[in-house]
Amino acid sequence: MSPFILLSIIVIYFALLLWVAYKTGKGSDNESFFIGNRKSNWMLVAFGMIGTSLSGVTFVSVPGAVGKDSFAYLQITLGYLIGYIVVAYVLLPLYYRLKLTSIYGYLQQRMGQLSYKSGAWIFIVSRLVGATARLYLVVNILQVTILDSLGVPFIVTTLIILAMIILYTYEGGVKTIVWTDTLQTSCMLLGLIICTVYMLNHLDLSVGQSLTAMSDKGYTKIFDLNFNSPGFFIKQILAGAFITITMTGIDQEMMQKSLSVTKLKDSQKNMVTLGFILLGVISLFLYMGGLLYLFGESQGAHFTEIIKDGIPKKEFLLQGKDIFGDKIFPEVALNHMPGFISIIFIIALISALFPSADGAMTALTSSLCIDIFGMKDKPWDTKKKEKFRKNVHLIVALSFLIMVVIFKIINDNSMIGLILKLAGFTYGPLLGLFAFGIFTKYKVEDRLVPYVCIAAPIMSYFIDKYQVDMFGDFKIGLELLIINGLLTFFGLWLIRKK
Repeated sequence: MSPFILLSIIVIYFALLLWVAYKTGKGSDNESFFIGNRKSNWMLVAFGMIGTSLSGVTFVSVPGAVGKDSFAYLQITLGYLIGYIVVAYVLLPLYYRLKLTSIYGYLQQRMGQLSYKSGAWIFIVSRLVGATARLYLVVNILQVTILDSLGVPFIVTTLIILAMIILYTYEGGVKTIVWTDTLQTSCMLLGLIICTVYMLNHLDLSVGQSLTAMSDKGYTKIFDLNFNSPGFFIKQILAGAFITITMTGIDQEMMQKSLSVTKLKDSQKNMVTLGFILLGVISLFLYMGGLLYLFGESQGAHFTEIIKDGIPKKEFLLQGKDIFGDKIFPEVALNHMPGFISIIFIIALISALFPSADGAMTALTSSLCIDIFGMKDKPWDTKKKEKFRKNVHLIVALSFLIMVVIFKIINDNSMIGLILKLAGFTYGPLLGLFAFGIFTKYKVEDRLVPYVCIAAPIMSYFIDKYQVDMFGDFKIGLELLIINGLLTFFGLWLIRKK
């Protein structure tokens, strides 16, 4: 498929986004930007949040991980569902009762100003790292598959994509994103279904036959029963629940969309519906991952193992090229399938890119304006506040550019693993802060809270680094997030007021 044709598809798709943004962003003000005037339809929010929850990482990394971890990611997804139910019936009633624009306002009311600022800064760092890691993955795929052949440098590609996102979120914010996310989620899921159906037809397999073929290869294994393994199913389900509670329930990006719904009951329906839909969608991504490896083998690909820097490394070679992990879906879709599938893949890929990046930029702008700079309390007129908010939005975009370049230097082969690992360090203090506020009645020494929030991730890092010396065969996986939260909780307990 010609790079020019694929690039033209991206331009047309973006023009459609701009048209939607223009139609929905008319008459927008700061209240529209931050929480959509609390007038969003819960079904639209739930559907659009699928795209935000999944992102380009899920679209590429989850299917790619099947070659290494089989269907084990489904263990975490079961935990996600539990987490969404907790968010719906524990956290959302709290946020609606307090009529919050920024959810970190709860920490201010419950613990004090420095606790509030600490929570906001933790969110800003966590979301910046997570969103830019997701953004990097998709930008890098577009770069390698399309723009390298046109001689466009990586930094220019990143700048253009960030400029696109700024253009359609600059005015409307959440009010616009609710609609653009719905469009993008539709395109992503349609792409997933079409690619799956094509591979089934090409392999001449029914769904049942394909599952049997995957089972023979060991791809369909879900539950890890080894207690000492980091993938032990109880650890994974618990980790999935707490990842959702932190990365959705106490994350400004996800919550500002839920808070844009008028009624609490509708917002709760949105959250629970999202949990069940995600379980089904991620199952389909894993199924497609199994199909990708079967398809690759039908094209002559085979597994091999090499030793790199003294460590065994698995490869999946197709025509002498390693397409294992994150590389398999782009390589197969763009170079080993018909042109129409290549077009569908690119549309679905950029549809997976934008919901995670646009929502993150809007949420970071909201948190910086409201939580860090206290814009709502400043005696400025509406025009000055709007100008300030737009300038902050541009600064956030610049920080995205810097972080994407850093991830380009890191260049990890499995971004889903890296993102969940980083979340264990960055979101742990938020988990501890909210848990302490909700489940105890103690006040704390507010001035000491930032020190606790810094100490807990540092201690978690050393626990992770030296876990073999401390625990022997027992390995800590994604439950590091829970350990980090417990350390924060214990630290807050130590500085409680008598």
